[in-house]
Amino acid sequence: MEEQLSLIDLILHASLTVQAVMALLVMASMLSWYMIIQRFIYFRNAREEMYSFEERFWSGIDLSQLYREGNEKASDGHAILGMESIFRAGFKEFSRLAQQSEMDSEAVLEGSRRAMRVAMMREEERLERHLAFLASVGSTSPYIGLFGTVWGIMHSFRGLANATQATLATVAPGISEALIATAMGLFAAIPAVLAYNRFAAKVEVFSNRYDTFVDEFSSILYRQAYALRARKGG
Repeated sequence: MEEQLSLIDLILHASLTVQAVMALLVMASMLSWYMIIQRFIYFRNAREEMYSFEERFWSGIDLSQLYREGNEKASDGHAILGMESIFRAGFKEFSRLAQQSEMDSEAVLEGSRRAMRVAMMREEERLERHLAFLASVGSTSPYIGLFGTVWGIMHSFRGLANATQATLATVAPGISEALIATAMGLFAAIPAVLAYNRFAAKVEVFSNRYDTFVDEFSSILYRQAYALRARKGG
């Protein structure tokens, strides 16, 4: 308990500049932890929804029925995200273009792929949300803490000019106060860096899965487009 009180005492007696640095680092740490938890929950839900949709998609269900189910979920207020959002964008564009008799199969397929690519880019933007902030905290917090440490040490040594006797006990409290800023900088940076690396890897995994789905779904639409044109030609 005494160590905790002495630590708080050092913070309270630090110079205003060092205290401002500490407050900034504490705020950055709190925000980064909030975003880490938020991103963790988002990625967990996105993974579960992706697996659930893939199982439903490859179960042999009619694609029109799968699209209608998505409409029902959307009407109930359920957000359509991830792979299902990509599917809906591609299927909606395919259905719209396939009704136009002047459109050939290649044009229909290209329009569907373009719609899916746009939807995939939106999903990647959602996945990457807050990652830039975590990267900034991880890269800048140690330097902000170091600035507070350097400033605090300078302040301590300036105080020696008015001291009658320069001893370690004279400058030790000021140096200790300053070093706390470096510790806070590392405390804010390390979780942010670890979380950023982890989430960036997850974004890459999701992007690869989405890209693979676009190719697989395009193959299905390719066959349907030619079958549709063959029936109309007949």
